[in-house]
Amino acid sequence: MKSVLFAAIVALTAAPLAAQTAPAPAAPAVAVPAAPAAEGTAKFTLDTPIETIASDPAAKAVLDADLANITAHPMYDQFKGMSLNQVAPMSQGALSDAALAKVKADLAAIK
Repeated sequence: MKSVLFAAIVALTAAPLAAQTAPAPAAPAVAVPAAPAAEGTAKFTLDTPIETIASDPAAKAVLDADLANITAHPMYDQFKGMSLNQVAPMSQGALSDAALAKVKADLAAIK
């Protein structure tokens, strides 16, 4: 009787264990090389993170000249990871379409 009960317990516990599958192996990390900038493409756009633009001295000068010294703004650390296009709707009109157009043109002039 004990052996029948033991066999039944083993059979009941073995089935769910056998049904489990091992997780799929992780795909190896593949480094994707950055695409070279196409000729005539701007180095910085309105979709580039602000801190990336500000890391280039010429581009930082454009930001500060066109946008009233934006890199010295008290909340710069909170929005520097965002692009100008992302910040504009939250700027309560401070980043107007005209201001963004000026920045876009001035950034496009940087080589």
